[in-house]
Amino acid sequence: MKRSTIDKIVSSLGVAVALILALAAAGLIYAHDFIHTQVYDQLSAEKIYFPKTTDEAYKALPTNDQSAIKPYAGQQLVNGAQAGVFANNYIAFHLQNIGGGKTYSELSAESLANPSDTALAGKVNTVFKGEMLRGVLLNAYAFDTMAVVAWWASVVALSGAVVFAVLAALGFSHAQLAGRPSRSTSRKRR
Repeated sequence: MKRSTIDKIVSSLGVAVALILALAAAGLIYAHDFIHTQVYDQLSAEKIYFPKTTDEAYKALPTNDQSAIKPYAGQQLVNGAQAGVFANNYIAFHLQNIGGGKTYSELSAESLANPSDTALAGKVNTVFKGEMLRGVLLNAYAFDTMAVVAWWASVVALSGAVVFAVLAALGFSHAQLAGRPSRSTSRKRR
């Protein structure tokens, strides 16, 4: 098989790989935009705000939770990173205080054993709602993290597509040069 034929075959495979990577990049960019937009739309509709640094709710937090919340203080919760901080550094602290360190499951079992304890039933209800909100926010955080991963994967795929396209172009160029007779060969034929 001639060298120029091999170059053309390998270069054609490079073009195919470049196209596949470009399509993958386009799909990943779409996934990023779709997920990120959905997370933003759903979170912004809830109108959840971080406490300001002057609020008592902020001051009541432990120092590490205050440090995590401080960059977002007073802002509306609209993205996954904020949702993770709000869930883990604000809601979780308050749920611990409300439930006395007990989980919803533990409080619920205790309430079932003492059905006449209305204060305990109120705690169970509040902790349940808090855990549900925390779970929803952590899901938003997870999905937004997937959007970020999709974005970086699209950058890698697009970079790979460019590299393979350049290599394929160089391969086709080399195939043309390999297909031409050399000067020494053409002189011998004369």
